[in-house]
Amino acid sequence: MKKILFALGATVLMATGAFAQAKKIVADKIIGVVGDRIILQSDVQNAIADASRQGQQVPENASCQILEQALISKVMMLQAEKDSLEVTEEDVEAELEMRVRSFIQQFGTQQALEEVAGKTVFQIKEDARASVKERKLAEAMQKKIMDGVKITPTEVRAYFDKIPKDSLPFYESEYELGQIVLYPKASRDMELYVIDELNNYKRQIAAKLTSFDQLARRNSEDPGSKERGGQYQINRNEKTWDPAFLNGAFRLKDGEISPVIKSKFGYHIIQMIQRNGDEAIVAHILRIPPVTDIEIAGSTAKLDSIRNLLVKGEVAFPVAAGKFTEDETAKFSGPFITGGRTGSSFVTIDELDKDIVTELEKLKVGDYSQPQTFTDPRGKKGVRLLYLRARTEPHRMNIKEDYDKISSLALEEKKYKTLETWLDKRIPAYYIMVDANAAGGTCPQLDKWLSRSTANR
Repeated sequence: MKKILFALGATVLMATGAFAQAKKIVADKIIGVVGDRIILQSDVQNAIADASRQGQQVPENASCQILEQALISKVMMLQAEKDSLEVTEEDVEAELEMRVRSFIQQFGTQQALEEVAGKTVFQIKEDARASVKERKLAEAMQKKIMDGVKITPTEVRAYFDKIPKDSLPFYESEYELGQIVLYPKASRDMELYVIDELNNYKRQIAAKLTSFDQLARRNSEDPGSKERGGQYQINRNEKTWDPAFLNGAFRLKDGEISPVIKSKFGYHIIQMIQRNGDEAIVAHILRIPPVTDIEIAGSTAKLDSIRNLLVKGEVAFPVAAGKFTEDETAKFSGPFITGGRTGSSFVTIDELDKDIVTELEKLKVGDYSQPQTFTDPRGKKGVRLLYLRARTEPHRMNIKEDYDKISSLALEEKKYKTLETWLDKRIPAYYIMVDANAAGGTCPQLDKWLSRSTANR
């Protein structure tokens, strides 16, 4: 077993309860047993099919990996029960609810999810309940095993020294880049123009000249719902939705269309399609009042004044960003752009949009860019100022420049070895059965399990 990817593998397997189709495999069989817990061939096959349906890359030996992860999960879950590690029903229900909401957001509505899954939301939850509890118990056991694992500078150096010099990775330049973002406000005339358009849509629907669905598909500026006729499944208690949008939606009766509502995204009309307590299916049409060159020039002038303060050293960048930026992500992650792959404040060129890259070529470390206009992923026009705090040169991995990266890698390896050692000690304590041909191919990572399997004795 070259690497244990417990969390990923278990998550993939445990997802089978949601998307396994109504058309099941006719001939099923038990391909693994740990203690009194079984693994079915359909579990592995459905996990692979579900991963493919969700657009995940499925490796050639996926069945081997998933079966291995299922075996690991069973051992850790059984040990968690022996050690009396607690997972409450509330924890399980919260996880199921979060998972279902994630699927609903992916497919747009509860109805669409149920059509894809071939079962109701209640059935999806019940089918996945036992496996979610197993996963959470296994995670609790993994946390108990790994929480105390630390790494010393000597171990970091030893890990680095073991890497063959011709195998050391080459790192491109990385940038620590901050930004202050302003979004120009549309003029009142433009806001009134958009409000009038939305009211006109309502009149057309009332006169039966067209439908809400048709207008949403033609005119809504929400790319996430436009192709579905503006439909979303929403929950009154979900904090991810704009409060004004939620409040406006839950005042409506089935079939009713709201007056024009203003949110942080723009202006909407909302139609209540179906409501059930705190859950509802709604459709909306979003219009964003366009900003003109006049408003953009005003935000540019404000950013230029902020830049002058920064250049003169009269205010520190984090202070200025905290006071002026209108970038929502800065509230949670700060004003520095973070890498999507690592979450680090150092990012590579390919993690930045092309307009930032163009501006970056003009900056030296410590420089502030001139204000530049841009359009965000929601189609909203803004103006931003960039600050290049640091830049690394292209280089081969070395202990001086990449200590943090090497330390993280060394710690992960130590955690992996700790987990492997733990498994080696625990596996003999359990009844193990593995079908040698279960994965349909050569699976060297199953060798240690096969050697313990009663099927081979």
